[in-house]
Order: sequence, then structure tokens, then C-alpha cells
Amino acid sequence: MTRGEDPGAYALIRLLPRVLRPACWAVWAAVSNLDDLIDDRDATDAERAARAESWITALEADLVSGTSTDPVRLALVDAATRWHLDLSGLRDGMVVSLGDVHRRHFDDWAQWRAWSRGHVAPVYDLFRDLFDRAGAPVLLRLDRQAGYEQFIHGARLTDTLTDLAADLAENRVLLPREILEQFPGAEDDLGHGRWSTATAALVAELTGLARRWVTQPGLTHGMHPGPAVTVTTLTGLLLAQLDAVEAAGPALLRSQARPSPVARARVLVPARIRSSLAWSLTPVTMPATPRRPTATGPRTAGGPPPGATEFRQPPRHPSGCRPPRIGVEAMPAHVAIVMDGNGRWAEHRGLPRSEGHRAGADALHEMVYGALEIGLSHLTVYGFSTENWRRDTEEVEGIMGLLRHELDDDPFRSLDVHLRWSGRSEKLPADLVESLRRKETTTRTRTGLTCTLCFNYGGRDEITRAAAALARAAQAGDLDPGAIGEEDFARHLTLTDLPDVDLLWRTGGEQRTSNFLPWHATYAELHFTPDYWPDVDRRDLWKAITEYGHRQRRHGAARTAQRR
Repeated sequence: MTRGEDPGAYALIRLLPRVLRPACWAVWAAVSNLDDLIDDRDATDAERAARAESWITALEADLVSGTSTDPVRLALVDAATRWHLDLSGLRDGMVVSLGDVHRRHFDDWAQWRAWSRGHVAPVYDLFRDLFDRAGAPVLLRLDRQAGYEQFIHGARLTDTLTDLAADLAENRVLLPREILEQFPGAEDDLGHGRWSTATAALVAELTGLARRWVTQPGLTHGMHPGPAVTVTTLTGLLLAQLDAVEAAGPALLRSQARPSPVARARVLVPARIRSSLAWSLTPVTMPATPRRPTATGPRTAGGPPPGATEFRQPPRHPSGCRPPRIGVEAMPAHVAIVMDGNGRWAEHRGLPRSEGHRAGADALHEMVYGALEIGLSHLTVYGFSTENWRRDTEEVEGIMGLLRHELDDDPFRSLDVHLRWSGRSEKLPADLVESLRRKETTTRTRTGLTCTLCFNYGGRDEITRAAAALARAAQAGDLDPGAIGEEDFARHLTLTDLPDVDLLWRTGGEQRTSNFLPWHATYAELHFTPDYWPDVDRRDLWKAITEYGHRQRRHGAARTAQRR
């Protein structure tokens, strides 16, 4: 199936050791099969959505039974069983794809990137997991995370340009209005299948953008040589595809552009030699004992299956108290917390400081439960600053170990919580960085609460890195330096979609923000309390939010009537 539908992907997978190929082909075939169901021109939107959702739901049942009557799902279940793969991320990507049944529209690149990430990242991440389990880890330094994201977007944009004719036949233009408006008339010309000056200019701009995104020279630094060759070859195939798109001209609106066999051979022939040598350096073995995946695993890791409507509710507070009723107008969208006082809490009790951090983790659980109960959408907590490395080595190691335990134990696994991380990878253990990244990936489709952990984070450092990214973008010609505004700057911060902080709360008696979210907290209401962090619980969060609701926020405007 892969060889027939995507010869490039088939050839790329053949660069891998034989033992890895069936699993890779199974993943690729599953994604292609679902795309075929979604893009079936002979069915109505409702029929396509029903068939695709039925296929995903059937996969959940197949994972429980360990077999399937569908050959593609059978191959995928077999791969997951043999390699102990968690298919939750892939399933989440499939759920995102369900939305393609309807005519998607993107206002700007931010919306397009979110769609791209949901589509492509789960497949790439599953391949990375497979390589890791085969003993050929694909470690991505977090300072290369932006490059990894751009590479994903470049691959998605290349696919979009390649499939332009098919999408136009379905009356779809999977490009953001932001770029279409830069070429007046291009959208209308595309809708009518006309190759015009505006259309040609738009395609040239997009192919150039895709080239820059897929060309990430430092992405393979530190990788095992086998996966590194695969990534480099994929880059070469994408660039060859973009060459074909550019050369197609008006034919791009009528049929799919493909590189010539000669162009593909120029990439693949030397790659086969390099790949053979690279994989000869590492014996690749399958786990000794197959492990049947279950529907419970993927459901709790990435969310409920299609058709399910709720996650587990958070446990009630031991006192039995209920959350207060807070109106929409009085509810902050984003609460940020400096969790201060763990060490002093322990010292006052004659305990090691590490015990204070352990108790602080329990307090964080309480805050997440309380945030879910009250309907808060964003909670960001300061876990470890770039200045905290000055602390005693034993304390720092204890904090790292505690975070490892929390990620492994995953107390929020069955809650509707999207976990994210903001910070630097430098000095952090590689396995911890990987665990943080994976947790963000596997919970990306959850919408109840977005909980962001700022770990090895510094506000000035974040702003400095954003300024450097802006400078690079301006130097590359992607931005006009004289026209850079706040929105441009915000798009180059670590988490581009993190909303402004409405309420910033610090425990422990100190009254300063300590380099925490300076860009986002410019207009935040400040709330300081004396209790050490381990002594607070969800009731304190509710009290802080209730107090926030009585404040009048003017953002520089004149005072109006007092809120009652």
C-alpha cells in the first residue's frame, strides 16, 4: 500500500533495517488509509466522517483483542504489540484529521501551524519512539525544538502544495488567509483553477518558505547516525518534491507534481550506501517479549476515544467543600503561580528541603484539581528557574528526581489536562527533556485545562531568545525590521499561544515576581500570600480568583464605575 500510494515514503523506509520496516509501513499505511476515507470524493461529508470515526473506534477495540479483520489495523496492532508502542499520539492525530472532512479555513499562520502540528507531529513522534525502542535514540536537543517544529511545518506545506490539485477539486484551499491576502486575486484564481501572475507568485513564495522550513542543518546533531541519515534523506526528498512543484507551472492546478525517477535516485542512491554503513554500527533488536497494547493505555495517555465525551472528574477536596460559582466576566483566563516556600516549609519542620519539594508536588496536584473544578483554562506554575542552579547540588538533583517521578507516575493521566513545558534544555538531563516533550505531545488534544510548567525558565532569557529569533528572521528576509510589532515578537516566544496572565499569585511571603513571565504578566493583577506553598490547597486558588473578580482592570484606561 505504501509503495503504491507514496513511492518516496516506501523508498525512505527501505533505508531502515529490515526488522523496523513492517512497523513503519504499518504506521504509514494506517495514516494513508484514514486520509483516503476522509478524502473519498464519492461520499458525503457525513458519510466520510462516520467511516473515519468508525475506523478509529475499531482500532481501539482491535488493540484490546490483539487482532483485527482489517489488514491495515492488524499490521498496526502487530507493530504496537511487538515494539510496545503507545499509539495514543497517533490516535490523537487521527482525531485531528477528522476535522478535514469539513472545509477548513485558517485566518493566519498560527492556526495553520496548530493544524499542521496536530497532523504531522504524532506520526514523526511515533517513528521516534520506534527508533528509541530499537536502541537508536533520536534525541532532539530542546534548543533545536524550533527547528524540529519548522521541519514538520515544511513537510506539511510541501504536502499541501503537492496535493493542491486534489484539494481544489474538493473546493479546499488549505492555506492561511494571511498569505493569500498578500497576493490579491490569487485565492479567486485558485478557486477557478486559473494559473495567473498572482497564483504563480503565491506558489513561488510558498515553495521558498517550505524550502527554508525543511532545511534545518543542525537538526541531526547528536542523533544516532541511522536516523540521522533518514532525516537527511527525507529533507532531500522534500526538496526534490518542491523542485517538481516549481517546475510544474500551470499543471500544478490539474495534477499532482512528482519528482522524476532521476531526481529521486540522486537522493536515494547515496543514501542507501550511507544508511547501510550507519546501521551496521548498531545492532537493532525487537523487544524480547511482545506486549499487547490496550485501549486503556492510549485513552488515558492522549484522551478518550472518538465518541467518548468526558475524562474522569478530579477527586473532591477531603473536606467535601465545593468550588464557588464565579461568573464568566469575573473568571481569569490565565493564572500564573510562583510556588515559593517549599524549602523553608521543610526546614521549619526539621526535614530535608527535598521533603518540602515533595509536599509541594502534592500542592500542585491540588491546584490542578481546583482549576479543573472551577473551569480555569490556563494555569502556569514556576517550578525551577535558571537561577535555581545556584542551590545545593543535592537539592537540585532531588528536584530533578521528583520531576522524573511525577512524569512517570502521571497523576493527571485520566484528567482533561494538557501539560506543557517552557524552559531551556541546557543542563537538564536528556531523558528528562524527552519525558517533558513526550508528555506535551501525548496530551496535546486535551482542552479542559492547559497546565504549563516553567522549568529551567527565566523571563529575561525567554525575551532575549525571542529577540535573537526575530533578528535571524529579519536577516533571512522573512520580516521587515522597520515593521516589527508586538505580535511579531510574541510569535517568537517559547510558547507562541500562551495568553497574557490575568492573575499572578506568589506564596511564601515574598512580594516580587522573580523573572517570571515578564512579557505575559505586564498587566497581571498581583496576589501575594504568606503561607508556604505546601500549606496551600485548591481553596486558596478559589479565594485568589474570587478576590480577582472584585478588582477593576483598566489596562491604562480611565476609571469607570466601580465593580460591585
